[in-house]
Order: sequence, then structure tokens, then C-alpha cells
Amino acid sequence: MKALTWHGKHDIRCERVPDPEIQDGRDAIIKVTACAICGSDLHLFDGVMPEMHSGDIMGHETMGEVVEVGRDNAKLKVGDRVVVPFTISCGECFFCQRGFYSGCERSNPDRSKVTKLWGNSPAGLFGYSHLLGGYSGGQAEYLRVPYADVGPIKVPEGLSDEQVLFLSDIFPTGYMAADFCNIQPGDTIAIWGCGPVGQMAIRSAFLLGAERVIAVDTVPERLALAASAGALTLDFLDEDIYDRIMELTRGRGADACIDAVGTEADASASWDSRIDRIKVATFMGTDRPHVLRQAIHCCRNFGTVSIVGVYGGFLDKIPMGSAINRGLTFKMAQTPVQRYLPILMERIQKGEIDPSFVITHRAALEDGPELYKTFRDKQDGCIKVVMKP
Repeated sequence: MKALTWHGKHDIRCERVPDPEIQDGRDAIIKVTACAICGSDLHLFDGVMPEMHSGDIMGHETMGEVVEVGRDNAKLKVGDRVVVPFTISCGECFFCQRGFYSGCERSNPDRSKVTKLWGNSPAGLFGYSHLLGGYSGGQAEYLRVPYADVGPIKVPEGLSDEQVLFLSDIFPTGYMAADFCNIQPGDTIAIWGCGPVGQMAIRSAFLLGAERVIAVDTVPERLALAASAGALTLDFLDEDIYDRIMELTRGRGADACIDAVGTEADASASWDSRIDRIKVATFMGTDRPHVLRQAIHCCRNFGTVSIVGVYGGFLDKIPMGSAINRGLTFKMAQTPVQRYLPILMERIQKGEIDPSFVITHRAALEDGPELYKTFRDKQDGCIKVVMKP
């Protein structure tokens, strides 16, 4: 089959690889009908995430048609259309039983590696390094899905691939970011990052009752898309974000702040961003947390900082004095996608949201390597790429 494979920093190739096979009775094989490039994939593209091996298959936003089912899987049958969560979860362990699927204790066979870095292991993930299981990803013609009687959700009749594909990751992630904010009537929610997850967080915040959403970015196309959803947009290269948010909230700060950027904050944003970049380049640091610092300062007393941007290691100069003395609550997670799937599928069916609004580029798998560069460099108005193998 054809697949997009990793061969080093900025080296993604479309090449022939062996077809996947059933390895466990709970497995399923799907023929991929749509997959996407995620902002998190760019961390792999940029060489930020360790334990990638040459030839690893990329991708964790995938859906398709079931073509083979393991003998112990009674949930799925050949011909089912399904969306596959990026988190691989057994459904039976301590965390899965409590709805914390992204903390699954069984799905990461490489848990000893990541435990050395993070103290314990989260769930295995598709296409996301050998720290998190070394599972083949879904930017391919076919995908093996472990624990397929737990993860995939069947797609109801009448919904297109593009309407439901993002249930695999960015829609649940953006929704969770807003859900973490415990939104009350009249609340102002500030969101850093108007990429795909940020766009989903903006619309989710309004769905959950926010009165006002402030969206922070600098890319014109992203700011325009945020504004089309009703957000008040701020360009961080044109104005001081802290001063502007304080002005908009009469000196109080936003009720909740969402970091939808994570480790690769724009180095042109401020002096501390440039220092962060130097530290990472000289192996004196692992992440660039400018956005998190700013979100903490812009949050009102006893507000919430919701973190869904990906961080990989140790963050420097986080203003914990501000957070502690002003009573901030931090909420963060890799998204337990399965927890959110039923309610979000229902919202799509009811017409409350059509997540396909974020798609700007549609392509074949062979176009993937070049589109990684286009997406990474924010060229050609690129916000979200969908590929149809």
C-alpha cells in the first residue's frame, strides 16, 4: 500500500509499505477514505518529538471503511464506516473505566521509555513515535486499529467523510479545551492559536455559552476564519495582547484562557519567544512556552487556564507565582476522544456545527509531502489539509 513515512526532520515521503494485518482478535483493518495532517504532525516534521524511526507511517486523523475484523471483535463488521480516535484505548483498565481513555494503562507497549521522561505513560497514539507505542499511522491506504471494539465510532447515514473526519482529534480537542473552561453566561474566553484546534475551540466556546471569544494569532486567513465565527480577533504582531485583553475586560482579565499553540510558539512574538528558541536550538530547553506564560497573565483571578497545545518536556520560567497567588485553575490533557464522540456526533447530526468549515486543501496521498511544507509554512492560505487515499 501507499503511505506517508517519516525519514528525518523535514523529510516525509510517499512510498510503498507492507499492508497491515490483523494481529489480535480485537483488531480491525480499515480502508482509509479520508485522513488529515494535524498541527501535532508538524512537531514530528520539525524533529521536535523523540523516538521517531525512519520509515514510521505518519498520521492520527483517520476514517474509513472496515475491510477485516478480528475474531473477538463483535462491535464492527465489514462495510462499516468509522472514525478512528487518535488515542488507542483498551476500554477495561482503571482509566478507561473512568472515561480517561487517553490515560489507558495497556495500549502503550513502549511505556517504559516514556515513563523515564514523563513519570508515567499515557495511552498509545497512532503515528506518534516509539515513546507512544510506535503504532503505524493513518496517512495511508489501510490502517490496523487495535482495540477496535472500543475506539472507532460508526458514522450514521447521511453524513459525509468531511463532516465527521475531525471527530478523530481536532474537534474533540477543541471542544475539550472549551469544556475545561466551565463556561458561564457572560464569560469572555481568550484563545491563543487560530489553527484547526483553535478554530474548533472558538466555535465550541460559543456552543457552550460564551458571550465573547477573543482569538489571538497573526496569520490573516486564520484570523478571518475566527472572525467569521464571531470572535474578536487580535494580531499579536500589531498590538500588545496583555494590554488589549485588559482593556477589553476592564482590567479584570479573561474568565478563561486557552493555549491551543503549545511548544512551537512563534519566535517573532516577543523577546522571551526568541530566547526560548535559542534555548531549544542549543539543547538548553525542550519547549517554547511563551503562549502559556501570556495566558496565565491574561487570565482573571480564580479563572481557568485550559491547555491543549502539545508540550513535550520541561517548561522554563512559568509564572507560577501569578497562578498561585491569583487562584488560577489549570486543566489539560491529551484528549480522551472516546469520551466526547457520542455528544459531538449528535451535535453534527443536529446541524449545530459542521467541522468541515476548516478545510482549505484537498489532495491525494502523493501530494502529502509537499503539503506538509505548505501547512508548516502557512502558505497558500493553508489551515487544514485533507487527503483521500
